[in-house]
Amino acid sequence: MPIRALIFDVDGTLAETEEAHRAAFNRAFSERDLPYSWSEERYRGLLEQTGGRQRLLRFLLETGLAYDGAATLAADLHAAKNRHYGLIIGAGGVHLRPGVLECLDRARALGWRLAIATTTGRENLIALFRGLVTPIADRFECVVTGTDVSALKPDPEVYVKALAQLGVDAAEAVAVEDSVNGLVAARRAGLRCVVSPSLYTRHQIFEGAALVVPQLDQWRMEEGDRSLIGG
Repeated sequence: MPIRALIFDVDGTLAETEEAHRAAFNRAFSERDLPYSWSEERYRGLLEQTGGRQRLLRFLLETGLAYDGAATLAADLHAAKNRHYGLIIGAGGVHLRPGVLECLDRARALGWRLAIATTTGRENLIALFRGLVTPIADRFECVVTGTDVSALKPDPEVYVKALAQLGVDAAEAVAVEDSVNGLVAARRAGLRCVVSPSLYTRHQIFEGAALVVPQLDQWRMEEGDRSLIGG
């Protein structure tokens, strides 16, 4: 069926934000004098768990904390982390990933509708939109975040909700992702998925993707989109 909509992930897809998230986690640890500091390698592994609070809980349980104490600490740390993330994003110009703006412009030229389906919280998304050097928030007619769902990727709920809000069938939309968890969520929702691997996901294998490109402007988007036939 002809494409009518693109549904974008955010972190790692629209912008390389994961380093800002990692720095914010580490600031939250330091602020509470906790003996933790996540290296790039450690964080890459932790990103297999979607959701910042869930990621913290998994990590704290691995350190040996009992569940109740770990859950309480994870919630407190996550709130502090989001505050630090907002400060980091707000302190400097955040740029879209190369090729993203061209992809958005091409989609609009083709008459495709744009939406967001992300596991990040609405607070973090607002901070990112405010910090972007190139404003794009008004391009998306539908935004579904981790705040709006009960289960995070690879669960498909965020995509199912975005499709419902757009009023389009899964066969008429394409997801744009950077990670295996996002790809799996999109596929479970019945969507084809274009993947542009990011700094923290370049090592992953994207089995089932309709297309994998280093930059989104390398996707030869066409009316209908014949570049995804068979994807």
